[in-house]
Amino acid sequence: MPKKVKKPSFEETLQRLETIVEKMESGEATLEKSLDWFEEGMELIKSCRDELEQAEQKVQELVKKSGGEFDLREKE
Repeated sequence: MPKKVKKPSFEETLQRLETIVEKMESGEATLEKSLDWFEEGMELIKSCRDELEQAEQKVQELVKKSGGEFDLREKE
């Protein structure tokens, strides 16, 4: 039976993204390596955004279930 790959937590993903940014800002990497990091970073950003959207939906559902009022404001 194949081992199940553990999905990193939101915090682990964010930490990896911060590490990539620090490495890229150092300016010491090759263009190829910088592009690899950029691509990985974009994937990490998408993962974080998806997880945040799921959390927002869950909060909205919980507020609705509790009968509370919920005022969702648009981003400025």
